[in-house]
Amino acid sequence: MALLIAVLTLVLLVSASTSPAIALSLNHYEKTCPDVESIVAKAVERATMKDKTVPAALLRMHFHDCFIRGCDASVLLYSKGNNKAEKDGPANLSLHGFYVIENAKKEVEAACPGVVSCADILAFAARDAVVLTVTSKASETIQLPAPTFNISQLQQSFSQRGLSMDDLVALSGGHTIGFSHCSSFQNRIRNFNATHDIDPTMHPSFAASLRNVCPIKNKAKNAGATMDPSSTAFDNTYFKLILQGKTLFSSDQALLTNPKTKGLVYKFGSSKQSFEKAFVNSMIKMSSLNGGQEIRKDCRVVN
Repeated sequence: MALLIAVLTLVLLVSASTSPAIALSLNHYEKTCPDVESIVAKAVERATMKDKTVPAALLRMHFHDCFIRGCDASVLLYSKGNNKAEKDGPANLSLHGFYVIENAKKEVEAACPGVVSCADILAFAARDAVVLTVTSKASETIQLPAPTFNISQLQQSFSQRGLSMDDLVALSGGHTIGFSHCSSFQNRIRNFNATHDIDPTMHPSFAASLRNVCPIKNKAKNAGATMDPSSTAFDNTYFKLILQGKTLFSSDQALLTNPKTKGLVYKFGSSKQSFEKAFVNSMIKMSSLNGGQEIRKDCRVVN
C-alpha cells in the first residue's frame, strides 16, 4: 500500500495548458496554484466522510471520461437543449459524485482563477479516491467497454486507446471498489442462454444470492450488489473472486478466457503488491490520453 500511495501521489496529470508533446508534468501547478492538490484532496475527503461510495464513483468517473476522446472532463458537462452530453448517455446514467468535482473546482477557482483545468481536478480526485480507500456527446458513450463484453471486445476497446492487455487487467482491478445495479449483471443470473438459465461460470451460491437481491419483478430503483465484499477497500480481492466465479460482470469473468489475461489474474490475485504497481502504471498511462486544452471556469459548461 505504501508503494501505491507514494506513486499515485506523483501521478502524471494531463495539463490542459501544455502542448501534447509535453503534456505530462509532475509539478505543473507548483508556481501557478501550489495548493490545488490539498484543496482537491480535502474536498474528496469531506465527501467521503459523508458518503463511502464517493471514492469508487470518482475512480469510475475518471475512467469513463478518459475513454471518450481522452481525459478532457467532458463527462462533467451538462446537456444543453438537444445536444445530449456524455453524462446523460446510457453507460453514464449511474455515475454520481459530480458535486465533489464541482465543489473542488469552486474552491480552486477562488484560490487560483482560470489556472487549473477540470480534467486535472478530476484526475487529482480519482487519485485521492484510491489513496483514501487503501466534445461531449451521449452517443459516444457506447465506446465504453460494457459489462457484457467478451475478451475480444475488451481487447479491441482498450487497444483503440493505446492500452495493452496488461492495462486491461490492471484497470479492471478498479472493480474492487464500488457498487453495481442489477441491470449490469442481470443477463448472467436469468435467461443466460438457450442451455443455461444462469451463467455456468458463476458460482451457484453467488448466483443465488444475486437472484435474491435482484428479483424478476424488481421495483427497487437502487437494487444491486457491491463489487466485492471489501468494496470500500482498494485491494486485490477482485482477482481472487474472479478465480472463484464470484464477480458480477461477464467482462470480469472473460479475463479467464485468454492465456495472457488469465495469467495476470492469477498474478494479481496472489500478489497485492504486483497489482498495485501495475494499476499505478496503467492509471498514469490512461491519464495521458489527451482530450482537450480548455480550462473551464465551471466544469459543467464550456466557456
